[in-house]
Formats: sequence, structure tokens, C-alpha cells
Amino acid sequence: MTNTPQTPVPTEVSSLSFEKAVEELEAIVSALERGDVALDRSIEIYERGEALKKHCEALLNAAENRIEKIRLDRAGKPQGTESLDGE
Repeated sequence: MTNTPQTPVPTEVSSLSFEKAVEELEAIVSALERGDVALDRSIEIYERGEALKKHCEALLNAAENRIEKIRLDRAGKPQGTESLDGE
């Protein structure tokens, strides 16, 4: 990909926060839906979008693994918490 003043060097996907990755992915989807992007550029940003999607999925999976669930005793009262993955 040739970098011009209109085409900034893209940030490495793996370094993006979830929010920034989603923001960029939404912009890519919007540009592709409008259809005002040249074919070659469409392919480039589509590939970037795929990488962003995978990154977001990985971040969501990591967050899900950290979520704690509430353990209930026999009476149904909260007894404590434990890791969702049992750790």
C-alpha cells in the first residue's frame, strides 16, 4: 500500500483498543456501503476490516474469560464469585 498524505500509515491492528477498532471498522463498513471507494482500495480496506473484526472478537473473548459469575448457595443467596472459566 502506497502511503500518500491522504492515506496515513495504518495503526497496527493488535495495538488498537476495542473501541478504536470498532470505530475504524464502522468507518470501513460505511465507506464500502456508500460504494464511493475504488475497487483496489475497497479490497485493501475490506482486508483491514477483516483483521479488525478478528481483533475485536479476540478482545471480546478475553473480556468474557475474565467475567466473574456469582455463585449462589442452596437458598439462592450470593455466596461469592468465581471465574467464568472455573479458574
